[in-house]
Amino acid sequence: MSFVQPRIVIAALRGGSGKTILSLGLIAAWREKEYRIAPFKKGPDFIDAGWLGFAAARPCHNLDPFLMEQDQILESFYSKSNEADLSLIEGNRGLYDGVDIHGSCSTAELAKLLGAPTLVVLDVTMATRTVAAIVKGCQVFDPGVNIAGVILNRVAGARQETLIRNAIQEYCGIPVVGSIPRMRDNPFPERHMGLVPYQERDHAEKAILWAKEAVKENLDLRQIWGIGQQAEDMGKKPLDQEVPPVGWTKDESPRIGFIRDRAFWFYYPENLEQLEHLGASLIEINAISEKSLPELDALYIGGGFPETQTKALADNCLFRDTLKEKINRGLPVYGECGGLMYLGEGLVVGGKTYPMVGALPIKFVIHKRPQGHGYTVLEVDRPNPYYQVGKTLKGHEFHYSKAILTSEQGVRFVFKVKRGNGVEGMRDGLCRKNLLATYTHIHAGGNDLWAKGLLRVARDFREKEKNRKS
Repeated sequence: MSFVQPRIVIAALRGGSGKTILSLGLIAAWREKEYRIAPFKKGPDFIDAGWLGFAAARPCHNLDPFLMEQDQILESFYSKSNEADLSLIEGNRGLYDGVDIHGSCSTAELAKLLGAPTLVVLDVTMATRTVAAIVKGCQVFDPGVNIAGVILNRVAGARQETLIRNAIQEYCGIPVVGSIPRMRDNPFPERHMGLVPYQERDHAEKAILWAKEAVKENLDLRQIWGIGQQAEDMGKKPLDQEVPPVGWTKDESPRIGFIRDRAFWFYYPENLEQLEHLGASLIEINAISEKSLPELDALYIGGGFPETQTKALADNCLFRDTLKEKINRGLPVYGECGGLMYLGEGLVVGGKTYPMVGALPIKFVIHKRPQGHGYTVLEVDRPNPYYQVGKTLKGHEFHYSKAILTSEQGVRFVFKVKRGNGVEGMRDGLCRKNLLATYTHIHAGGNDLWAKGLLRVARDFREKEKNRKS
């Protein structure tokens, strides 16, 4: 059976051009018409993905050519587009920006792999006819990319809009499917290198409503929908793989907790989905409001911005003390970025130190500039409970904290950093007993070692606890 799922890529010439807000508006406007939209984000970004999932009322999945092989991307796209009327894929950075001069891992390469028509969002500030030259350049730079239309953003007035529209249609032969005027009242404030996470916005629904109204007033929704229907036939869809029986009853299923609250909220949906696929029972935990841990076989602490919730995390000393006690008893804990920071001795924000769990002899100082941002490549070079020595892990890091190791007793680094910053430039992955914490985020859609390792350690811990109690 052929796969002709309607789909469209929203791209731009650079970051900050407005593609995220326009993507949110398109999703919300189509949902208002009761269309089911499957959102995707190209690249490892988790903040934009969170907003896209919030707007679509379903998880947004990342499609990342650096972290995933082509067949993994296609399988994810096939399965996550299921039962959707259209899939919207938001690109990242500029259309042709990649990890090398050949544009490897770029939005353009992803669009070609998916056979998806592409709309390019253009910031037209202080420009007219030159915009057509830029569009023409994008067309001839790689004719294999189906640039099906453009959206003009930050338009100053009708005269500028008319000049640009006519020039693009004359010289490029593609339509301008909408133009957004320059707006002053933008309810999407930015922090760090993108939007503020929607979990921190008291009025997230109002922000989405604003984007929806902007799109409805200024874009040709019917024309854009029609472009999405023109997506290429991707060929035969692979048969769904049957999930092998795990051999556990519900009571036997390993209980893996994950902390999700205002401080820790970044989890690739694929990571949690893969744990469940392998038979784990997931238990959601709030480190700010809950006073103790439930009975668990393992704990996963993902990323986020714990520096925005330092007082709340520090004040919940009962939870922190309980967690530290269970780590000392051997509870498997896997921490990523924000999780790593929480497991240390403290966070230094604005010159003030806030106590954290204290399971690792390390503290973190928050800086104004990124201390690590981009793709990572790690080599597992020392024994640990989760990964076999010699394996290579690809991931992503994004943090404003600087790590300061206060002691080397009782802990060891288990990763050699081949790309990225890590904890100490050349090292990452602090390991103590069954705890492993790292700045690197692993994307389970491209790496099944992570979930298998966590589940294996959880099962081993459960058996040891049974033997200890018997």
